[in-house]
Amino acid sequence: MALVKAVEGKRPHMGEDCYLAENSTIVGDVEMGDQCSIWFGAVVRGDVNYIRMGNKVNIQDNATVHGTYQKHPTHLGNNVSVGHNAIVHGCTIKDNVLIGMGSIVMDGCIVESNSIIAAGAVVLEGTHVESGSVYAGVPAKKVKTITPELVKGQIDRIANSYVKYSGWFKGEGMGKVQ
Repeated sequence: MALVKAVEGKRPHMGEDCYLAENSTIVGDVEMGDQCSIWFGAVVRGDVNYIRMGNKVNIQDNATVHGTYQKHPTHLGNNVSVGHNAIVHGCTIKDNVLIGMGSIVMDGCIVESNSIIAAGAVVLEGTHVESGSVYAGVPAKKVKTITPELVKGQIDRIANSYVKYSGWFKGEGMGKVQ
């Protein structure tokens, strides 16, 4: 069972049809929308500031979502995927965004809708990522504009896949292990 813990009298609240992996940690002032999933080893720490998630958000294995004390809360829009080992800290991620594996999005950043942060990218404090763009590198810079096909083929596909995967762990359509 996931570690779900109140901090300073504030307890996480989950929407409908959410999945929390057994060794995930969700603490403090955290609100999740519907069909969210927090995966193995992931930490969502709403202790020093609040965290708000829309619908169909997935926080993949070993990712960390946190904020900055009295300064930067964290907002994740709808249809957001936070890749394995990524860090999302005190920033705003709007709708339909893919945060790539191992990337870091720092305090005060705004990642506009229909954007991708490439694997391993470091989005420096206060960066404003334009809508419909891919940012990559250290420090992250715009490397291309996203086509509608890329939104459908990557951002939507991954978010929808994680809703499906969570169903496996909730018992929906789970096959027998031999």
